[in-house]
Amino acid sequence: MEKIMPNRLDRGFYLYQEEFEKKAIDVLRSGWYVLGNEVKSFEEEFASYVGAKHCVGLASGLDALWIAFRILGIGAGDEVIVQGNTYIASVMGITMNGATPVFVEPDEYYNIDASKIEEKITDKTKAILVVHLYGQASNMKPVVDLCHKYNLRLVEDCAQSHGAKFDGQMTGTFGDIGCFSFYPSKNLGAFGDAGAIVTNNDKIAEDVRVFRNYGSEKRYYNKVVGANSRLDEMQAGLLRVRLSHLDELAEEKKQICERYLRELQNDKIELPKIREGATHIWHQFVIRSKYRDALMQYLDEHGIGTIIHYPIPPHMSEAYQYLNVPKGSLPITESYADSVLSIPLYNGMTKEEQDYVITTINAF
Repeated sequence: MEKIMPNRLDRGFYLYQEEFEKKAIDVLRSGWYVLGNEVKSFEEEFASYVGAKHCVGLASGLDALWIAFRILGIGAGDEVIVQGNTYIASVMGITMNGATPVFVEPDEYYNIDASKIEEKITDKTKAILVVHLYGQASNMKPVVDLCHKYNLRLVEDCAQSHGAKFDGQMTGTFGDIGCFSFYPSKNLGAFGDAGAIVTNNDKIAEDVRVFRNYGSEKRYYNKVVGANSRLDEMQAGLLRVRLSHLDELAEEKKQICERYLRELQNDKIELPKIREGATHIWHQFVIRSKYRDALMQYLDEHGIGTIIHYPIPPHMSEAYQYLNVPKGSLPITESYADSVLSIPLYNGMTKEEQDYVITTINAF
């Protein structure tokens, strides 16, 4: 058997090859490549899918994050509460605007521990950034309540949670802005960089539309100093194809993960848990082991690739040493970084590949 990769993007392409190729040719032949009908249609379709009033397509998930805080007017002197165990892009969305991230430990589901947020709120706190990590919806009710109580903005990082719900409501629709990435490895992945924000607020949507296009509402008339961050026509078109199949793609991953949950049996590993009231779209299947590094090496020797999401928490990265959050400040975050491992999971994964991963892990 060829080596099993942690993720394979070609299989997801071949599932709908004809549709993707037809769409690509249609876009090329249209003669319109920036801010045309594909983007407009994708924005309408994705807004409808998540149950938001507006979707604005952007160039990447990171752009969605930093532009969200920029549009909300959050900057120098302001604090934003965020979980410690997220991908560094979440934190960059805050700091690129000059604001300061305040880290909160995660819960046993790898999402922000809502019970630890309130103690971190100060008179400088302006927003909470919730990250729905690995594809599972966070515990949103207490977070929404805190935002109302303290008059805080709520931004959701949904880069990994397209279609996940908490209490029946889609991630991205609880707060002021939901930020999405469509990086190729995501459940709703493009074929290059792409992102979007969703919002129910007309003014925010309009401000983001202007901002993404050099701050220009009308060509060569600039209202603000904006950015060049547009979802392009080709990616929008290809995303529309994938979006039309997203539920069946998500169901396939769910079936694989349910097998993992049932059949992975090894007392040296801890399986992921699902919170009551939350759904999980399984962007990653993340196990934990105190023998993580030995397990990685063992799996590699047996032709199974794995990835650590993420080996270095943001507060310990070189980029954020200036925040002066010393090692040991976030013990749960740090212990997760030392023990988490993402095992192979992708659309088009064969039964034989699943069998092999399961039996190999069980034999460790």
